[in-house]
Amino acid sequence: MLLALAAVAADPSIVQGVTVSTPTYGQEWGSDAMASTLDELVSDGVNWVSYHPYARVYRDGRVEARLDVQAPPDWIVRPIREAHARGVKVMVKPHLAYWGSGFGWRGDITFDDPVARERFFREYTAWIEAVARVTRDADAFVVGTELDATLADEAAWREVIRRVRAVHGGHLTYAANWDGFDRVPFWDALDAVGVQAYFPLVGSSGSPTEADVHAGWDRVLPRLHRVSAQTGKPVVFTELGYDEGPQAAREPWASGRGAPELQRMLLRVALERVAADPVVRGVFLWKWFPGELPHGDFQVSRPDLRAVLRRAWR
Repeated sequence: MLLALAAVAADPSIVQGVTVSTPTYGQEWGSDAMASTLDELVSDGVNWVSYHPYARVYRDGRVEARLDVQAPPDWIVRPIREAHARGVKVMVKPHLAYWGSGFGWRGDITFDDPVARERFFREYTAWIEAVARVTRDADAFVVGTELDATLADEAAWREVIRRVRAVHGGHLTYAANWDGFDRVPFWDALDAVGVQAYFPLVGSSGSPTEADVHAGWDRVLPRLHRVSAQTGKPVVFTELGYDEGPQAAREPWASGRGAPELQRMLLRVALERVAADPVVRGVFLWKWFPGELPHGDFQVSRPDLRAVLRRAWR
């Protein structure tokens, strides 16, 4: 069965990826349900998966996580073994859990107090290095996700990258928010330009047409091409997704209900444009849960959205 599924996996130099998320701190990634989910994803043409170990961040700069480097738990190492057994590559994409911290989202994380800022980078670097060390068999690693308010600390970020390079042999990137990827000063130290691709594609209210959505991508892609040309790096969409709300084309990051036809169209057009683009090497779709528990929003596992994936990727 595994050999048959692995034969379905597409060329891994083009990323046809899905992020496998978690409703907890990540225990599901080490479960048999994760293995079953990988079988489902491969059958849909997926050849890369990502998952996102968590640490918690605080206003005083503390970064706390559950991770025993000497005896790594199954939830952080088993997904790599299971994916590789199916011919699927893995990107590890650590996230900072900000809820309850006073930060509105990861893009708000910054520290005016120099003591807190120094503590943050010290503890964040130690955590990222530990995650990179225990997941060193993964094929790619993200050194930071949406922490764009900290980009001015270029020297600190270059130290993060140096420490990760010393323990992890995979491709490295940073996951910049859609409105900040052209401000990252250290793309030269990484292997790809990573973008959280929640680009607003239309500016007006009402129901956008497919032509409107294509026009939105016509405005977005030249920006990506310029940064790729300036850096000499390919672009990867480290995250892209649409929920089924009527505002999904204007605010793709927002949850919503009631417009599944728009959601399907947005996903289909995005995959078409990525597949046709010479610079964007692929995408990680947000999101899927192990065993596909019907939980939360942005559920790529819905049958009609899986049909869109199969048509695009198989």
